[in-house]
Amino acid sequence: MTDNIKYQGDIYLGLDIGGTKCSVVVGDASFEIKRKVAFETRTEHGYMAILSEFKQHIRSLLAEFSGYNLKRIGISCGGPLDSKTGTIYSPPNLPGWDNVPITKIFSDEFGVEVAVQNDANACALAEWLMGAGKGTSNMIFLTFGTGMGSGLILNGRLYSGTNDLGGEVGHVRLAKTGPIGFGKAGSFEGYCSGGGIAQLAKSIVSARLDNNQVVDFCPSSDMVSEIDTKMVALAAQDGDPVALEIIRISAEYLGRGLAILIDILNPECIVIGSIYARNEMLFKPIIDKVLQMEAIPSAIEVCHIKPAELGDAIGDYAALCVAIYEDKF
Repeated sequence: MTDNIKYQGDIYLGLDIGGTKCSVVVGDASFEIKRKVAFETRTEHGYMAILSEFKQHIRSLLAEFSGYNLKRIGISCGGPLDSKTGTIYSPPNLPGWDNVPITKIFSDEFGVEVAVQNDANACALAEWLMGAGKGTSNMIFLTFGTGMGSGLILNGRLYSGTNDLGGEVGHVRLAKTGPIGFGKAGSFEGYCSGGGIAQLAKSIVSARLDNNQVVDFCPSSDMVSEIDTKMVALAAQDGDPVALEIIRISAEYLGRGLAILIDILNPECIVIGSIYARNEMLFKPIIDKVLQMEAIPSAIEVCHIKPAELGDAIGDYAALCVAIYEDKF
C-alpha cells in the first residue's frame, strides 16, 4: 500500500471452489460481503487454468480495494484435503486436482496467510459464526444436500479430526440394506441425502406400480427414472401418500442418526441444511418422535434442532469464515 492511499481497514478474501462454479468474495471481520465475483469451473482446462482465473479476479479486487489491507485468504473446497498442509487430494467433482498445494500457491502469490477447509467444515463455521448456531459452544452442522456431510464445532473450536475425516457421518451404516450413499448400502447418507431419497423413491414407486397401485406424482413406470428429491418433497407437501411414506422413512433414519450424534457429542445445537431446511415441517414431527425413543432424555433437553439460516449464500459466507476464523478464536 502506497503512502498516498488512505488506510480504510482490513479485508478478507473467501474462495469457494466448486465442481460447476467458483467464486471470490471480499468481506470484513463483521462478515459483510463487499463484493463477489463468480465464474464457471472449467475442469477440462485443468486446475492451473482455474487457479489462474482466481488470481486474475483477486488482483482486480485488490486493485478495487487498494485502500484496504488484505489480512487472510480462506478457501472452501470439497474434500479429500489436508487442512494442516493446505493440500487438495482429488475431490470427485474436481478431476485432475491431485496433490495440489493450494494454500502455498496463493500465499506465495499474495504474501498473506491462507487457510483451507472442506466445504462441510466451512459451512459449519458460517452457520456457527453468523447463522443458526451463533452463540453456541458445541454445534453440529449437517449438509443434507446431494450428500450427507457434517462439520463439528466442539468446545468453541472447529474439530476436523486427525486427517480431516472428523464428522464423516454419512458413512455410518444405519441399516443392513437400503439406499447407497458414501459407497455403503443403508448408510446415513443413503437414507438422508438428495441422491439417497431419490433411490428410495424409485424403489418404492417401482414396487407400487408393478403391483398396479396408483402413484399420483409418478403415474407411469416410464417416469420413474425422472424421480428426484424435489419431486418427492413437492408431492409430500401436497399430501401425496406415497411421497409422505418416502419422507417418513428418510425422517426416521434422520432421527436415528441424530440420536447417535446427540448421545455421543451432547451438542447444544444441530443445524441441518438444504433438504431439511426447505422441508422442516415434513421432517421435524417425525424426528422428534424418534429422538424421544432413541436419545438420552437429558441430552435432548439441551439440544435444539434447527434449519440452516444462510440459504443459497452459505457457500460465499463459508469461504469468508474460513479466512476470518483464526482472527476471532
